[in-house]
Amino acid sequence: MKKLFKCSVCNFVCEGETAPAVCPKCGQPHEKFNELPTESADKVYASERTNDIHMEIISLIDKVIALSHEGINLNLDPACVGTFTKAINEGYIVKQRSKAEIENHITKGKW
Repeated sequence: MKKLFKCSVCNFVCEGETAPAVCPKCGQPHEKFNELPTESADKVYASERTNDIHMEIISLIDKVIALSHEGINLNLDPACVGTFTKAINEGYIVKQRSKAEIENHITKGKW
């Protein structure tokens, strides 16, 4: 397992044998990076796949919401419009659950 380094300015985490010369996110110099302890790095690696899954769920729900808006605009009949409206509302809830879980992971150092 490679080492992980965290920018103390923007919290960007990168992988390597040493920290980068400059932060890819905020441009701060090498000295602004701190190596994550093994326990913290293990949390990051352990949560990587579940975080990716949550992001994929969010992306898929965005597609469901867009399709549902299209269905509402077609306005075929009240039952269809009702189904699409419910899909939008339920999609928003699912999306927010995944966002909340990602936030929980971040606050626990698992990002």
